[in-house]
Amino acid sequence: MNGYRTWMFVPGSDEKKLQKAGSLSADVLIFDLEDAVSPNEKEMARSRVRKAIALHKQKVNFVRVNSCHSPYFYEDLTSMVTAGVSGIVLSKAETSEQILFLDRMISELEAKRNMDTPDIKIVPLIESALGLHQAFEIASASPRVLRMAFGSVDFALDIQADLTKDGLELLYARSQIVIASKAARIEAPIDTVYVDIRDSEGFLKETTLIKQLGFQGKLVIHPDQIELVNQVFVPTQEEIEDAERLVKAFEHSLENGSGVLQLDGKMVDLPVVDRARRILRLAGVLSS
Repeated sequence: MNGYRTWMFVPGSDEKKLQKAGSLSADVLIFDLEDAVSPNEKEMARSRVRKAIALHKQKVNFVRVNSCHSPYFYEDLTSMVTAGVSGIVLSKAETSEQILFLDRMISELEAKRNMDTPDIKIVPLIESALGLHQAFEIASASPRVLRMAFGSVDFALDIQADLTKDGLELLYARSQIVIASKAARIEAPIDTVYVDIRDSEGFLKETTLIKQLGFQGKLVIHPDQIELVNQVFVPTQEEIEDAERLVKAFEHSLENGSGVLQLDGKMVDLPVVDRARRILRLAGVLSS
């Protein structure tokens, strides 16, 4: 699941959107049982999501369940550990104990249901000061943790910050999640939703920023945002050509007995080459 950029929320109670989900070009679908579903629709939403997952088995399907402290958590989980589910997004993840508890529950349900490929992943959603403070412990709590994701709306509410277009109030949290992910040796995190679906310019600006910070992709809430994320995270032709030229020059330098060279007036060593190779892998030019 490395390289997935667009993670599209699909409201679990919206029959029309659940039916349409399979036609979306998002890398990952997240069927939402939390914020998008009112309390009196939770049971209905679980049933609808199970049917949607069975219908869209060719997709990468995750389910966002309610938090461990929620009265809906147990039913969410027991309903969703099923064939066709790639992973669970845990709302308001705050401690390693929550991740371990979730891991054990998934393992027990997989064994009880004799699932052919018991490999359901966990994506903790960091949405509070405590969750951010414990991010490394959360990330390293279980081999099931694939990567973390950031939820800015609840996070800003928790720390009593004002959400702004430039996102300065979120910079520290975003950087901490990237660093904790790297230190825990899991995949790079996925950034928060951008709620103004009409502001394409602002969305592109924010997506470019989070790529620069080290995020791997973004949570999206509207189909129009999918291609915008891909546009940012797919290397341009110019980047690909520059990377190819750099790698070739470095390999030629190695053949001549030197591990460092100058190219276009810039010093090139192994870390620079590794970045170029990463660009080529993202573009599909190099294999992993």
